[in-house]
Amino acid sequence: MQHKAKKFSTRARLVTSVAAVAAVGAGVAGAVSASAGTPAAAPAAAVAAVKGKATTTSTHLTVDAATDAAEAALKAARKEGQRVSVAVVDRNGNTIVTLRGDGAGPQSYESAVKKAYTAVSWNAPTSQLVKRLESAPTLKDIPGTLFLAGGAPVAYDNAPVAGIGVAGAPSGDLDEKFARAGAEAIADGR
Repeated sequence: MQHKAKKFSTRARLVTSVAAVAAVGAGVAGAVSASAGTPAAAPAAAVAAVKGKATTTSTHLTVDAATDAAEAALKAARKEGQRVSVAVVDRNGNTIVTLRGDGAGPQSYESAVKKAYTAVSWNAPTSQLVKRLESAPTLKDIPGTLFLAGGAPVAYDNAPVAGIGVAGAPSGDLDEKFARAGAEAIADGR
């Protein structure tokens, strides 16, 4: 069975063409805006899947606070004539800020980062964690950690939010003293 196509009037073709161009234009605009990072509306089912206890909120140290802590630790070390590096990491162990003091040894940078990571991972000063190695020597095998004194945790509501690591002084006790100075500098919530 054959169907014969009806001829459209010029006006009908024009209206149809304009509508088609508008639809294509809307699709392109939607694709461009979606690719520009504008979040698209989530389907109702997806929104319902994350209601209630499916999410959590966490507290993080600000960049300004991390910088203040690092500068305070470096200043404390300078007062005692020590050349150190300082690192501040967030609650996930990601580096927020590092400062390599004038004359600090090349190994101090990486050591400071690892001490900060270790302190936040266990929410404890690294000098305390060194003692744990006696009963659990394989702790030192955990990647990214360094079980030497010089790391201090930063907590909010008893939960770790950052770690401060200092390395380069002649003893870990001094490193940790400077790391604590950094933590104390932001203890008032600046």
